[in-house]
Amino acid sequence: MPKGRKELIQKISAIRQSSVITYIGGDRQNISTRIAPDIIPVFYKHLKNLSSPKKLDLFLFTKGGDVHTAIRLVQLVYEFTNYFSVLIPFKAYSAGTLIALGASEIIMTRMGELSPVDPHVTSMFNPQDPRNPAARLPVNVEDVYSFFKVTKDLGIRNEAALVEVFSRLLEHVHPLALGNLYRSYSLIRSIAKRLLLTHIDSSQSERVNHVVDNLTKKLFSHSYMISRKEALESIKLPIVYASDELEDALLELYELYEKDLMLEMPFDPELGADSTGRFSVASGIIESIDRTDRYVFDGVIEKSLDPGLPCGVTIISQGWKTEGGGES
Repeated sequence: MPKGRKELIQKISAIRQSSVITYIGGDRQNISTRIAPDIIPVFYKHLKNLSSPKKLDLFLFTKGGDVHTAIRLVQLVYEFTNYFSVLIPFKAYSAGTLIALGASEIIMTRMGELSPVDPHVTSMFNPQDPRNPAARLPVNVEDVYSFFKVTKDLGIRNEAALVEVFSRLLEHVHPLALGNLYRSYSLIRSIAKRLLLTHIDSSQSERVNHVVDNLTKKLFSHSYMISRKEALESIKLPIVYASDELEDALLELYELYEKDLMLEMPFDPELGADSTGRFSVASGIIESIDRTDRYVFDGVIEKSLDPGLPCGVTIISQGWKTEGGGES
């Protein structure tokens, strides 16, 4: 671990009187890392090294990923500690927001952002992408919900008319795609409630339902960015504003990760390859004071014999690797 990062993690730990694990799911253009089940064994090793901390802080940056992994990660953390907090220097979207729902407190900087957790679902039954017939367009629960809402707002309430509207929808969206969407929507609401109930008493069902409704259907866009003020005052999440000292440390640490993973620079395999055409690039980091794991893509560029054609890229391997060691 570079000295600067280690010092900042130690500083944050001292300010917070906690143990700190960082998780950076890089969102670099052309090569990104999403929350996925393969992080669970890696987190387990970091948590074991920390020897059951009284307080655990997760420094989190992610655009999202697998919702099942979000609840599994929170469950794993609570096997090692009774007090879990999430530190959000910048983005913690979608499944990242779900992870935050499982925390006793969510510490956000002025740059911090959460997002709705309404699902985008893509399956073999989704509509074809007209620009790429081999691809499928994702169906968003908010789009379907808004479709029926605008129907009612236009005064269409007659049962026969609503059946006709639904039939028109089915001409463009397969019924199994709608069924899959509803199932995913119900699942994500269930997961969000379960995560909130890890630290909110079950007697506060009205508050829990308020949070879940806001994050799954009331914000109308999966891309909506939720500030800490809105998260605290409107959505009623357990938000804590980072002190100036803590905010400076969190953002400085994020900037070091941003520089390390070159998040602001699109990935070009040709520029990163050696003389043999091979390249190795990290796109995510899980780190604690004595251990660093990186998600690494190893690949090779296959140059075309025709100079007018682009080079081919083959990924040989990808996965979490311990810095200074082998596979995680």
